[in-house]
Formats: sequence, structure tokens, C-alpha cells
Amino acid sequence: MTWWRGWDRAKRDQGTFCVSCHTVLPYTLARPALRKLDGEQAVGEDERLILDNVVKRVRLWKELAPVYSDEKYGKNKGVESRGTESVLLAFVMANRDAQSGKLSADGRAALEHLWEQQQKDGERKGAWLWQMFGLNPWEGDISPYYGAALAALAVGTTPDNYRATPEIQNNIKMLGEYLDREYPAQPLLNRMMLLWAAAKMPGLVKPDRQKAIADEILNTQQEDGGWNLFRLAMPMTDVDVMTLLGRFKRLDGSLQDTNSDGLATGFTVYVLEQSGVARESDAVKRGRAWLEKNQNKTDGSWMTYSINKKRELSSDAGRFMSDAATAYAVLALAN
Repeated sequence: MTWWRGWDRAKRDQGTFCVSCHTVLPYTLARPALRKLDGEQAVGEDERLILDNVVKRVRLWKELAPVYSDEKYGKNKGVESRGTESVLLAFVMANRDAQSGKLSADGRAALEHLWEQQQKDGERKGAWLWQMFGLNPWEGDISPYYGAALAALAVGTTPDNYRATPEIQNNIKMLGEYLDREYPAQPLLNRMMLLWAAAKMPGLVKPDRQKAIADEILNTQQEDGGWNLFRLAMPMTDVDVMTLLGRFKRLDGSLQDTNSDGLATGFTVYVLEQSGVARESDAVKRGRAWLEKNQNKTDGSWMTYSINKKRELSSDAGRFMSDAATAYAVLALAN
């Protein structure tokens, strides 16, 4: 079975993603890459449904309630939800418009919502209030920086040289200052997001810092050629005696999986490729070989385990990380 057709079939079987889920981001990147590989012109039903939902949320921004409310999910969840969604919607719209090379009215509206939600003062100045459910890497204590880097990536991806618009220069300045100010405390996974954003927004990160991130990525490649998500996402503040002994625990007390996995490997290879590391380089070749070897040949997916809790892999929560892993693996191999 051709690897991309196996994954495409798996996604049709599982249905579509919610627009507020973080797996929607790699999916909306990976699905066009699959269409290109197969020579398809038309957008598929699942992809169209996601894009239609995104456009609806953008157009009805003031009328629709936040995805997560204070009443149901707790204090500040409504404003966190608004901030997070503004970044996610802007990213999806930027990626869609980049394919046509023209910034659409809906894309411009999504960016306006993005800047409205940017924090203008306080410790998060330049960033966005972020959805916090204690679930790393996308909804936990390391996630606000990820969100800011994702916003920079969205702005850098947007066509028509949008990032040069005079009215947003102060917003971009605040964003860059936040990313620089909070950089020293970030795990490698967030630094990799910054490296990806820098590839789309020249001048965001100085060349010496880009090289330092790339070197750190190469130094964490495992012997089998892959990378491990927990090792990439672990903040240095979490290092203790147990971690030094190599025994890492999840929030539920179960031991972390420290083997190479699909999300860490797919994401890492893709970011390296986006940042200009040659496909022929040893690290990228070994990473791609790991992905080719470790695809589930039955359903076309790549496996990744939650770093928060031990999940039943057949459940929706259990498949969440593998959905993202599969999309990034597709991007890495299709590049």
C-alpha cells in the first residue's frame, strides 16, 4: 500500500476534526500535500468541512460563543478559548490563502481577530491567552509560547506580503519581543516551533539562534534515527533525580514512553526540511527512514503516546496524538 493512500483511507474512516482541536493544524497542511502527490485538484469532503467550519467561525466571530465557556469549564476558560481559537483560525486561513497566493477577505478578518486578542500588557504582552487544561504540549504550561510561535508562523505564511502592512508593525514587534524574552525557558519542542516560524518570517530569529536550535535538534536524534516527544517537550525545570535516572512519569504515575515516535519524528524532520536542512543530510535521511519503517501498514497511521496519561489507543483521546503524528509524518515524507 502506498503510504499516503493508507493514511488517507484511515482519515476517511475516522471522520473529521473539530476546528478547535490542535490536530486540525497539521491536517490542513498535510491534506493538500496528499492531493498534490495524487494529482488531485478538488478539495475532499472532510477537508472542505473543516475549512467551511473555520470560515463560519471567522465570519460569526462576535456572534458565536467561545468553544470553551467559564460556566462549563472553569474560570477564564472563555477568554483563553478566544485567544487560542484566534491563533488557530488565523493559521488555517493563512495556509489556505497561501495555496492561492491571494489574501482573502475571510483571511484578513481572521488576522484582525488575531491581533484583537493579542495581549498588550502584562507578562504575556505580545502573546495570547492560551487554553490551559494541564495537557502538554498544546494545552499545558509550555503551550503559550507554542501559541505565540504559531501566530508568527501564520503571519509569515500569509500571502500578499501581509507582514509588511504598516498597521501591524507594532503587533509584530511585541510578538518578536515576547518570543525573544521567553526563549531561554522553553523546551526544545517550542524552540522548534520558533525555527519553523523563522523560516516563514525572515528577521524573526537571528541566524546564530537558528543554528543553535538546529544543532540541539540534531543532538537529540535517537540511535534508531527518530525522536521522542517527551524528551522534546520536557522543560528543564522538570528535571529531577528520577528523570536523571531515566525514569519519567506521566501525570497519572505511569512511565513515559521514551522510544522514538511518529509525532516527534515527523514534526522534527518537517521542521528541519522547512528550515533549509537538505533532504540528503544524514539526520533527515535517517529520520525519513524511521518514518517509512514505522508506519502502521494496516491503517496507514503513525503512533504516538500521550505524555500526560496512559490512554486507550483505540479511544478518541488515544488517537488524538497519533492523528497529529500521522499528519506531520505525511508532511515530512511529502516534502
